Amino acid sequence: MDIFLQQILNGLVLGSIYALIALGYTMVYGIMGLINFAHGEVVMFGAMVTITVITTLMGMGINLPGPALVLIGLLVAIPACMLLGFTIERIAYRPLRGKQRLAPLITAIGVSIVLQQVAILIWGRNYIPFPQILDHDVVTIFGASITKLQIVIVVLCLAIMAGLLLMVERTKLGRAMRATSQNPAVAGLMGVNVNTIISTTFVIGSGLGAIAGVMVATNYEQAHYYMGFMIGLKAFTAAVLGGIGNLGGAVAGGILLGIIESLGAGYIGTLTGGFLGSNYQDIIAFMVLILVLIFRPSGLLGEKMADRA
Repeated sequence: MDIFLQQILNGLVLGSIYALIALGYTMVYGIMGLINFAHGEVVMFGAMVTITVITTLMGMGINLPGPALVLIGLLVAIPACMLLGFTIERIAYRPLRGKQRLAPLITAIGVSIVLQQVAILIWGRNYIPFPQILDHDVVTIFGASITKLQIVIVVLCLAIMAGLLLMVERTKLGRAMRATSQNPAVAGLMGVNVNTIISTTFVIGSGLGAIAGVMVATNYEQAHYYMGFMIGLKAFTAAVLGGIGNLGGAVAGGILLGIIESLGAGYIGTLTGGFLGSNYQDIIAFMVLILVLIFRPSGLLGEKMADRA
């Protein structure tokens, strides 16, 4: 039971991060009907920029509490990633709007590779450690362990996701986003600036990606130019699992995928008689993706999108 609860807690932390990243995928798909495969690299840039800012401040002899340094790093990383997301939409995706679906897909993959190479030029190929400035004290819950930092990550993820859902459902911007998702042409006739709404969606998703990147870096205490690729694919899997285009589905899919992956990592050795170890946990996420696409392509919670005229 202790092991089971430990894997549930691990999965909740991991799933919260997946869900936060998955919101970026599902927002763009809901508005434009395309998958922004470069979103994982935006997450990576958020982590890298934050580490660079913190390291620079510490190198200048500025002694501040750890959370304050992380907050300053985020205040730089979030606008930087928002600008990156806006640039990606404006340069790479807007000219291809209305083209065949294959063109934006290939472009998204190309943008992802370009951003990885840019990261290599700036930060190199080696892993970059996250400065040891945060509290990693362990809290024991019924025999299972979780750090105070991980508790903060889960709480922040849930708060941010709740705030986003509230914004989409209750604000004028949210209504414009939902109108654009339903039918861009009619939304435009009703006075909605479709180009602005699409750009805003990319900007918001990129800001969330920056926060998620810092959470990943603090949880694993390191960052890498390639980190966005795998976690991006898993977050995309979470979005598909919940029902891509559905914000609530992205949240549910992310948390569920994190728990499934964590339980699989904990028990895969037992289930396979020791043939596979916990290092094969990535297999589980993509097995889930395959099963969902086969048996329920619309995801567990369906898709909140009408067919476009």
